[in-house]
Amino acid sequence: MTTTTDTVLTGPPPPAATRRPGRRSRPRHPYRTALSTARARTGLVLVGAVVLAGLLAPLLAGHGPTAQSAQSLAALGTPGHPLGTDDLGRDLLSRVLYGIRADLGIIVVAVPLGAALGCLAALLAAAHPVADTVVQRVFDLVLAFPGLILALAVTAILGPGRTPVILVIALAEIPVFGRLLRGSVLVQREREYVTAARVGGSSARRVLFRHILPNAADPLIVQLAVSLTVAVFIEGAMSFLGVGVRPPEPTLGSVLAQSLPYLSEAPHFAAGPLITVTALVLGLSLVAEALNREIRR
Repeated sequence: MTTTTDTVLTGPPPPAATRRPGRRSRPRHPYRTALSTARARTGLVLVGAVVLAGLLAPLLAGHGPTAQSAQSLAALGTPGHPLGTDDLGRDLLSRVLYGIRADLGIIVVAVPLGAALGCLAALLAAAHPVADTVVQRVFDLVLAFPGLILALAVTAILGPGRTPVILVIALAEIPVFGRLLRGSVLVQREREYVTAARVGGSSARRVLFRHILPNAADPLIVQLAVSLTVAVFIEGAMSFLGVGVRPPEPTLGSVLAQSLPYLSEAPHFAAGPLITVTALVLGLSLVAEALNREIRR
């Protein structure tokens, strides 16, 4: 028989006994955890501000990016020209905003294209040893060319323009993503869960696409953010050298290149593209670093 003292000592049942069945706390996805950090949020704000400015360029710009006026090298705060004008009287705010649109239009096509081709090459290399050798030699050939030499070679064949810039960035990123995915696949192949799937009767294709690739994709996400940063520099460098997008279409690199002869006379000429490129690169770098820290845990 249970006494009153026993009832008092035992007390009420633990809270776990009153929980509803089936309601368990799910672990947060590492990407959500990474993007919730202060570092990643700061990066997303910077990137979002630049992207939003580019998307809203037709609404924010008071003038066309190629429209000229008599106000050559107007100073900051000039009525109708908040950032001033360039040497041809073109509104710098409009040229920076439309330059953002041009840069974003290039990198969001070129980087995913290079990543897709690199991943396809890596999967081909994983299918057969001979294919692996051929793909690795092709990667070595592409990496043997410095980025500037590759840009000049492609431009010499196709001429300056938007398409050659996209092609140069994509070619530069193919071996980066290809080698990264190949290394991740080789590591995942030796894991116990892959051996268990093979013993369980799964085909080689199912093991690759159902088990290996989802676990090998994390480094690719980080590299995507890094490659977007690199693509901004490549496009800026090509436009700076005059082998990028054809003038008078503005890009951040071309606006910066045009400002060089006037730095002492009108330093505000270079302020807009410099601040914009810095914000975009810094934002992408912060997001990439936050993702990398979380994935490496």
